[in-house]
Amino acid sequence: MSAARWLGWLLSAALLSGCLGSERGGGESARREVCLAVLRQGLRGEEFWPAMHAAEALTLAGCGSEVRRFLEPRLEGEKDDQHRCGLARELVRAGDRGRAEVLWEVLAAQGSTGRVHAAESLYKVGWPRRGAREDLLRTAMGEGGDIRLRLMSAAALARWCEEPAAVALLRDVAQEEDDPEVYRLAAWALGRVGELGRDGPILRRRLEGAEGELTRAFLEIALANLGDPTARVAVVGRLNSPDAMVRTYAAECAAGVELPGAVPLLTQQLHDKVLDARIRAAQALLMWCRRNRMAPSFP
Repeated sequence: MSAARWLGWLLSAALLSGCLGSERGGGESARREVCLAVLRQGLRGEEFWPAMHAAEALTLAGCGSEVRRFLEPRLEGEKDDQHRCGLARELVRAGDRGRAEVLWEVLAAQGSTGRVHAAESLYKVGWPRRGAREDLLRTAMGEGGDIRLRLMSAAALARWCEEPAAVALLRDVAQEEDDPEVYRLAAWALGRVGELGRDGPILRRRLEGAEGELTRAFLEIALANLGDPTARVAVVGRLNSPDAMVRTYAAECAAGVELPGAVPLLTQQLHDKVLDARIRAAQALLMWCRRNRMAPSFP
C-alpha cells in the first residue's frame, strides 16, 4: 500500500471510529497518530516549503531528533539560498543551534535571493550568542531596497532584542503603507511582537477598510495572536474559507493560540486537498492536545 493510500485509510478509520472527535483517552492517542502521519508524509514529500512546515510541527511535537536526521543530509547538498535558509531554520528549531550561521551567511550576501528568508528565519528561531551579529539585521532594516527584508529584519530585532526602533518601523508601515501585500506583512509581525493595547487599534482601523479575504484574514490573525477575542472567533470562521491559503494561515494561527470551536474544523482539514493546509491542521491539533494536556506524551 502506498504512503498516500495508507494515510487516507488511517484518516478514514479514525474518523469513522469517532476517535478524532473524542476528547479523552484512546481518542486523543488516535488523533495524535493521525496528525503525526500527516506530518511525516509532508516531511518526505516533494513540496519544499510544506516539508519545512511539517518539520516545524514535528519538532514542536517533540520529534526534533527525527527532523535532524532527515534534514541534515539535505542541507549539505542544497545550493538554493532560500532553501538553505528553510533547512537551516528547521535544524536550528530542532536543536542544532550552530546552523544559525547559515542564516547569517545568507543575510550578509548582498546578491543573494535568500536574504528575506534569512531574516524571517532569524525572527522565527533566534540565534545563539546575542550581541554578536545583530548589526547585520540593523543594516538590513535600514536599507532602502526590499521592504520585505526591512520588515523581517525589524521583526527579528523586535522579538529577540526588543529594539524600539524595530517595533516603530512595523507600526509605521502597518499604519501608513497603501499596498496590502506590504502592510499585512507588518501586521503579521506586530501580531507576534506587539501589544494588544497599543497595536490593536492600528490593526482594527486597517481591518475596517481592508478588501480581499486574505488581507482581512492576516489582520484578524494578527489581532487573534495579540489576544483579541472577537478576532479569534473570526479566524475560526476562516477555516471554512474556499481559499486554501486562508485556511492554511488560519490553521497556523490555531497552532499558537486557543481558538474556540476550532477542533472539529481542524479535524476536517486533515482531509484538505492542499498539503500545506493538512500540515498546519495537524500541527494545530497536536498543539491543542499539548495545551490541553489531552495526550499523554509525544515521541
